[in-house]
Amino acid sequence: MKTGQPELILASGSPRRLALLEQVGLVPARLCPAEIDETPRKGELPRALANRLARIKAETVYRNVTRDKTIDDAYILAADTVVSVGRRILGKAELLDEAASNLALLSGRSHRVYTAVVLVTPDAKFRTRIVETRVRFKRLSREEVDSYLASGEWRGKAGGYAIQGIAGAFVIKLIGSYTNVVGLPLYETLQMLEGEKFPITFNWLKG
Repeated sequence: MKTGQPELILASGSPRRLALLEQVGLVPARLCPAEIDETPRKGELPRALANRLARIKAETVYRNVTRDKTIDDAYILAADTVVSVGRRILGKAELLDEAASNLALLSGRSHRVYTAVVLVTPDAKFRTRIVETRVRFKRLSREEVDSYLASGEWRGKAGGYAIQGIAGAFVIKLIGSYTNVVGLPLYETLQMLEGEKFPITFNWLKG
């Protein structure tokens, strides 16, 4: 049911992205995850992969939304986060061996986290922003790696870790947006929404 207040649809099922939006008073009207193939193309660079996947997610949800007249004038927000060491892309770890391999690669060195954010406006304009953060891990001991793997926190996380959890203790240095590493760069996302006249402070007044 429309209330006159613009609605925001999050094209993701990520609890981390939802929590970040709620942190700044933005409560999506709906969560519409886009089930897509996230396999990198041959030779595809990390930044380009994040951009392509976020765009596909936005387009997929936009096509579905336009068929529903109750939400066809909503804003759609999609995002994709990619972790990389050089040109090597570290995908979402689903298996223990994948997570262990990622941690071995990240230990004692720097890596980059890219999040592409795509905003679709009610008049079908697509706005894109790509945010990069550099992160350096301490050299991890065997005990730290084994214990982190046993925690299970790595499961389903890009790069095989969650900076907002235990792995925050591994970070020596971070240059750029912290929330970008969590999964959604808040400053840049709110700037995009505000630039397209979405009332980002509406719910702040209810606090």
